[in-house]
Amino acid sequence: MRKHLDYYTRYLDLDIPAGVVVFLVALPLCLGIAVASGAPPFSGVIAGIVGGLVVSVVSGSQLSVSGPAAGLTVIVAAAVEKFGLGGAVLAVALSGLFQIGMGYARAGVIGAYFPSAAIKGMLAAIGLILIVKQLPHALGYDADAVSDPSFLENGANATFSFVWSSLNSISVGATIVTLVSLAILLLWDTNRIREHRILALVPGPLVAVIFGILFNMTAQAVAPFFAIAPQHLVTLPQISGPLQFAGQIRFPDFRLLTDYHIYVTAATLALVGSLETLLSLEAVDKLDPLKRTAPTDQELKAQGVGNLLSGLMGGLPITEVIVRSSANINAGAHTKVACIVHGVLLLLSVMFLAAVLNMIPLACLAAVLLLTGYKLAKPKLIAEQFEKGFEQFAPFAVTIAAILLTDLLKGMAIGMAVGLFFVLRANYHSAFALTRDGNHYLLRLQKDVSFLNKAPLRDILDEIEGESFAVIDGSRATFIDHDIMETLEDFMKAASDNNIRVIVKDLPRFEQTPALAVVA
Repeated sequence: MRKHLDYYTRYLDLDIPAGVVVFLVALPLCLGIAVASGAPPFSGVIAGIVGGLVVSVVSGSQLSVSGPAAGLTVIVAAAVEKFGLGGAVLAVALSGLFQIGMGYARAGVIGAYFPSAAIKGMLAAIGLILIVKQLPHALGYDADAVSDPSFLENGANATFSFVWSSLNSISVGATIVTLVSLAILLLWDTNRIREHRILALVPGPLVAVIFGILFNMTAQAVAPFFAIAPQHLVTLPQISGPLQFAGQIRFPDFRLLTDYHIYVTAATLALVGSLETLLSLEAVDKLDPLKRTAPTDQELKAQGVGNLLSGLMGGLPITEVIVRSSANINAGAHTKVACIVHGVLLLLSVMFLAAVLNMIPLACLAAVLLLTGYKLAKPKLIAEQFEKGFEQFAPFAVTIAAILLTDLLKGMAIGMAVGLFFVLRANYHSAFALTRDGNHYLLRLQKDVSFLNKAPLRDILDEIEGESFAVIDGSRATFIDHDIMETLEDFMKAASDNNIRVIVKDLPRFEQTPALAVVA
């Protein structure tokens, strides 16, 4: 998807504000996922910067945003505990090499075999998880800040009972910031603001963040009861300038290259990360208002380059992440410039604006994610899937339930199994068509016929009564399994016992059988 320079400059008025939005969403996620992985917060920032400045450039996707993902936190945490941070980031770098190899091996095609209903179910489930996990942050629930500092973007560990308990320990200040931020975001989503010559240039999340900072500063000075506690603010390491930034970089422990366990961890990261990337890429293509399709093999190579660099710089593993990508799309992004802008802002903010960023209430960012979650799981989407029929709604609903009860990958596997069941069932019943006119029968093989269709074929052949004339037409089938051919052959050999005359059309195997009537 190579584009000319003017293609990217054409949408700067949309891409730059969208990049600011993604930056505001990505910053706490990078820090939180690092905490959940048992790594320094800076490792998450490194992964976010590499995802924005490197992966987005190499990638063929215009709207995807890459960075550290919550789906890999368990694997990374286990690696940190077993090998230390140096070994864990070495595994990340090696996983990048594996992914580059997968890209050249054209393994990206596996993402196309996931049914649309399951992908939409994944999006809806992530939307629900976002809403559930951000409610405690939106309400300023103190216990959540201690037990779940990761501010994760997905995962099934958030429970509704935990959210319910947070209602009993809310922070009035955080709740006010959340409600006003939501109102600002909804207002900025109206046509009146979008069509305004000046206000349309200012992203709504930025306005919400400025309000949150000013509200908390005012509350601290005038009404401490409404002030937001420090644990509900963004927390960045204190860095001032490029030299201190470079001083935070941690290099891999190359001595572990002789330990085969490190390669097992790297392969696991590569496989799980690649699958999550391909699922997210498929989902982003469906959300893209311009309906562009990104090359999957190139995406695997881009992720591999990103993980190689991130690991060598002490960063977390990178995948394409649907939450940031959907926020990017909802903010109006048109090209990869938005993702690059988000990477530049991550780098500059960590270098020079740590003190300012640490004043941002998490409630502002929770409001952005609450609205993103609603757009992913809005009731209209559920109604549309229901109207498409049970065969589309069942995989959609099962995928949502499975992801909520397990995790992203297990839930998608269950949703895929349900979707595959309906595909097989549809193929099971539509492979043949038997038409009767008096004592004349026409058995038409509709499409590719596999051994799975042997049982229904026998049932259909049993419906052909004696003293009749039957035509078996295979002209529409491009593939007929050996077992199907044997079943037809057995029927034709026994047909004379019931005085059934059989004529075959376009079944080459029977052209060498003189005892049977064949129509070429």
